[in-house]
Amino acid sequence: MPTKVVKVLVEGGKATPGPPLGPALGGLGLNIGQIVNEINQKTKEYQGMKVPVEIKVDIDTRKFEIKVGIPATSMLILRELNT
Repeated sequence: MPTKVVKVLVEGGKATPGPPLGPALGGLGLNIGQIVNEINQKTKEYQGMKVPVEIKVDIDTRKFEIKVGIPATSMLILRELNT
């Protein structure tokens, strides 16, 4: 079961099929729109912040798993100060 892990930094709730996701995932035969929608759902609470996202893809089955990290502490503090 060969896997590929793609790590990207996206703006919360605003991922697009363009760079960095499109080029990183395009050659794997995945539905990039589906991946973008799932990333946007999982990161919508971090709008306006850069969020680390890890996409693990099973090359054989083309199934994927998305893990969302936490934005930088400085970004979280700034958000709290501005609210």
